[in-house]
Order: sequence, then C-alpha cells, then structure tokens
Amino acid sequence: MVRIILAFALIVAAVAIPLEGVLQYVLIALGVVFLVTAFVGFCPLYTVAGCNTCAKKVEASKK
Repeated sequence: MVRIILAFALIVAAVAIPLEGVLQYVLIALGVVFLVTAFVGFCPLYTVAGCNTCAKKVEASKK
C-alpha cells in the first residue's frame, strides 16, 4: 500500500510541479516502477539486498 501511495505521489509531483528535463522523467519512471512492483508483489532490489519481508511459516512439528 505504501508503494502505491508513494508511486502516485511521485507521478503527481512530476506532473504538477514545473520540473524540466531529466528530473521529471526520473520521478515518473520511479513512480511507474513502484506501481509495477506493488501490483506484481515482487521487488528485485529485495533480492539484491537479501531482504525478506514475507512472514516465515511456522512448521506444524514445532508447535
């Protein structure tokens, strides 16, 4: 949910604020990447960084 909100904020900021050149395109690109990763449910940077935000499953034998 945070990625979706951040994506819309970046895209709106890039369009609403009178930016020129590369910065505007970078903000739009970041917004699109955040939207895609939010809807797909996979972020390639987590793999590179070794992060895992998925809750670990508790095995039935450990209960």
